[in-house]
Amino acid sequence: MLITGGASGIGRLLALESIKKGASHVIIIDRNEDGGNNVCEEIKKLGGHATFIHADLSSRSSIEQAIESINSTFKSVDILINNAGIVTGKPFIDHSNDEIENTIKINLVACMLLTRGLLPGMRLKGNGHVVNIASSAGMAAHPKLSVYVGSKWGLIGWSESMRLELEQEKTGIKVTTVTPYYIDTGMFNGVKSPIIPLLKPEKVSKQIIVAIEKNKIFCRMPWLVYAIPFVKGILPQRWFDFVLGKVFRVYASMDSFEG
Repeated sequence: MLITGGASGIGRLLALESIKKGASHVIIIDRNEDGGNNVCEEIKKLGGHATFIHADLSSRSSIEQAIESINSTFKSVDILINNAGIVTGKPFIDHSNDEIENTIKINLVACMLLTRGLLPGMRLKGNGHVVNIASSAGMAAHPKLSVYVGSKWGLIGWSESMRLELEQEKTGIKVTTVTPYYIDTGMFNGVKSPIIPLLKPEKVSKQIIVAIEKNKIFCRMPWLVYAIPFVKGILPQRWFDFVLGKVFRVYASMDSFEG
């Protein structure tokens, strides 16, 4: 199993949970070297095996070096979890060009490049699983999250398109797209959601692992997120805005964001 952004947050919890569930080896990719090595030590204490690979997921050359190292050392990866992500919570006009580019690079392009580099090994073996950690924000617009939403919207579309291709070609490779609501980690410090509570990271990590075990196409949480495509499809846009913005107060959730 390979997990990007595995040095902290959901990535770290996914790594530890996967070992408890019987994963033989976990590869952690992160730019936080100390954090990544610490997670590897935690895994070893649980009786598992782990490898840390330092990489900057905003850099194409760094990603390519990581892919080369993985393919030469491990030949193939059974499960790839594209988990790493960043967020900048502010009106679109206030974003710098660097913030826009880095968000798209890390949240979307890195997932594509890494998956593209590891798919040949999975195809040769005839099985594998790609798990893309998107967001419910990729299913519905959010003020002060426009660039993040754009990256996750793109991630969902790419993930689903790739799944269909791999199924049509009968490769044996599964794809799971994860679309959680706000998770109560440092990434979304300050977010206020009075109607829909923030998700607990421990519960999220366990649900993702279960979704992998069951080969689920989607893993959405909480259950209300499953209603978004249906409600958005039947309601006029202004009504949908009213429900999400006024009833559930989602559109004001980023007003107190600290990051």
